[in-house]
Amino acid sequence: MYLMVGTRPDIAYAVRVVSRKLENPTDHDWTRVKRIIRYLKGTLDTGIVYTKGHESGILRTFSDADHGGDETTGRSTSGVVSLYAGGAVSWISQRQCSVAISTTEAEVVAASEGAREMIWLKRLVAELTELKQTPVLYVDNEAAIRLAQNPEYHKRTKHIKTRHFFVRELVSEYEITVEKIETENQIADVFTKALHKPKHLLMCKRLGMDFSFSKFNEEGRY
Repeated sequence: MYLMVGTRPDIAYAVRVVSRKLENPTDHDWTRVKRIIRYLKGTLDTGIVYTKGHESGILRTFSDADHGGDETTGRSTSGVVSLYAGGAVSWISQRQCSVAISTTEAEVVAASEGAREMIWLKRLVAELTELKQTPVLYVDNEAAIRLAQNPEYHKRTKHIKTRHFFVRELVSEYEITVEKIETENQIADVFTKALHKPKHLLMCKRLGMDFSFSKFNEEGRY
């Protein structure tokens, strides 16, 4: 948990899954924990790289949801990650507090979490440097994007709790913008489900993670 919160966003989803059984773990749960430890042992030199001058003053956030991914409760998983200076600065992988009856609702809930995280980071970054553009929230669900940009209260979405439309208010006030991103480029996907190794490594690279720190160890700079 300490590693996941501090420097290892690549294990956020796995740690969240095993954390469900903290009170009464089974042998299968211990096997999952051992797999995480083996993965960490094989990637001891891994870290997040922040590059000076890389997209300076630009804050980007990605939000995604895995609809009904928790088979036990039927709840969806929200994944949020914010990038600055070429690396992840904030990330979230958490089970939603209520059951979403549609993919759109799950995506709206995740987008709301992403928007709140973005506003906090926007204020923090603004105290350190000047933002060059309005922060962008990337979502891969067109229906969720339309709800964020359209003030109409659609019949099919009236069951969604009002607090989840926080992102719509931010868009209307020009605090953030919401843009469409293709699913294969949705970085937050790594926080909502287990991915195959090639895609997992690709998403880690886009998070700004570098698996080749051994040279820094040899030179005594890390």
